[in-house]
Amino acid sequence: MISIIIPVFNEEDKLPILLSHLEETSSGHVSEIIIVDGGSSDQTAQLVRNSQNIVLLNSEKGRAVQMNAGARMASSQVLYFLHADSLPPENFDSLILQEVENGNKAGCFRMRFDKDHWWLNLMGWFTRINHISCRGGDQSLFVQKELFENIGGFDESYKIYEDNEIIKRLYSQRQFTVINSWLTTSARLYEKMGVWRAQRLFAEIYWKRRFGAGADELYAHYCKRVRSY
Repeated sequence: MISIIIPVFNEEDKLPILLSHLEETSSGHVSEIIIVDGGSSDQTAQLVRNSQNIVLLNSEKGRAVQMNAGARMASSQVLYFLHADSLPPENFDSLILQEVENGNKAGCFRMRFDKDHWWLNLMGWFTRINHISCRGGDQSLFVQKELFENIGGFDESYKIYEDNEIIKRLYSQRQFTVINSWLTTSARLYEKMGVWRAQRLFAEIYWKRRFGAGADELYAHYCKRVRSY
């Protein structure tokens, strides 16, 4: 069985769509859905309270902190970390468990954006390649709980780039796989900033990290760029 862990902050618009989608596309191997709220000021928490069979967990804000909190609470041996604006494919839970049974203890899905733009389509095409440079948190992440705990979970010093940081450590275990099915994620940051400005930001974050920038510097640079739009 699988525990789904979804970190949220002011996701009253996206979360109901995701929860409905999960109910429709699951093949019955999900034991629990844990929503970890980082202090939303909208109706996110109330929406979860009104949903059946959904666990609401309150946490300090920060995806890494929130996802670690959800993982500690999870009862299943397979964890599935999912963003509120990403919709996994049909029978996603069966596909994940099949990979685990085949010895792949961590991995993700191929990804496409919900916006038709040639550059975003190209980036989506590259997600089929099983190389760390083609990874990102919007593709979601499944990982066997024992492996997750052995590598220390998410690094809570990261307020952004936390997915890439843990994926790098998972790749070092040489068991990371890419499932050949499409997950669809929102292009809302690209729509807010513009495709090329947003892509420039992601490239800056990537190269800053490659040249040794720490978690605080990455977050400060991200906030500076995003707040200007």
